Amino acid sequence: MKIEFAFGVPVFANPGGPIVPGNAELDVNRTMGIARRAEELGYDALWVPDHLMLGQDDAILEGWSVLAALAASTSRLQLGLLHQSHPFRHPALVAKMVATLDHISGGRLIYYPDMGNQPREHQAYGMPWDDDQAERIARMVEGLELILELWGASEPVTFKGRYYQTSAAVCRPAPLQQPHPPIWMGEDHPDTLAACARYGQGWHSTPVSLPVLAQRLQALGAACAAVGRPMADLQKAMATQILVAEDRETLRRRYRQIYALAATEDIPDTLNPAWLIGTPDEVEEKIRAYAEAGIGHFLLWFMDAPREEGLRLFAEEVAPRFR
Repeated sequence: MKIEFAFGVPVFANPGGPIVPGNAELDVNRTMGIARRAEELGYDALWVPDHLMLGQDDAILEGWSVLAALAASTSRLQLGLLHQSHPFRHPALVAKMVATLDHISGGRLIYYPDMGNQPREHQAYGMPWDDDQAERIARMVEGLELILELWGASEPVTFKGRYYQTSAAVCRPAPLQQPHPPIWMGEDHPDTLAACARYGQGWHSTPVSLPVLAQRLQALGAACAAVGRPMADLQKAMATQILVAEDRETLRRRYRQIYALAATEDIPDTLNPAWLIGTPDEVEEKIRAYAEAGIGHFLLWFMDAPREEGLRLFAEEVAPRFR
């Protein structure tokens, strides 16, 4: 199985917080620079989170805008908007946006719709929000069906759904990738798994322990079996945080710097078991365990980004062991 390594672009700052990146402030030029550096170092994909308010001072770059810039300034990497919040954008417009960026990037877009998970930012921006998770998923799935119809139609599309309607809408040019850009979905809600089994080319998990991952993959397999589809058709991916250093002392020092800890404090044992924290050998061992469980695409959120030390060390010392 081919193993892919993706770089999570640090489009917000979160100093001392529980989620990455641990940079002190958002620097747009450094953010875009390290994303382009990931291509130079041989990473396989770039992922940008889709939020409007997150991190220090709720300052975060808007995801599709970042993707557009990266589509034009990179040449090889796959590109995706992670957990694209469906309520943020009308699906007919999304169909056009994805098709456009697929052409600009030369056919490198991954489309990853999600139901939306942060009520605070939706409500703050006046975006639609429903506390019923199943209802949000239903809206997302109908939106995806509209998008697929627009991508594949040779004639204008008049769509009359429960949530969305169009009247003689067109999406021209159609996406460069045919029949369409790969569709990824995530997590383990039964309705999302069912949609992924019907429409998806990839499935993605947040960082979870190996036993929890096994349960999620079993549920995904059941959803695929229900529609008569081999689960092997789907690329399996997992996101995780990573801090890698040449030796344990350097690792401890960087961890303390990121989380503003006293020099006597060590890396706690209670961190997420799926996080990749260690020397190159230790990180390799954990990746192999998850690869054996079925993960072929690792979305890496570097705790020390936008500094390049971890990004470069992983590319030079760990990634080649899986090529």
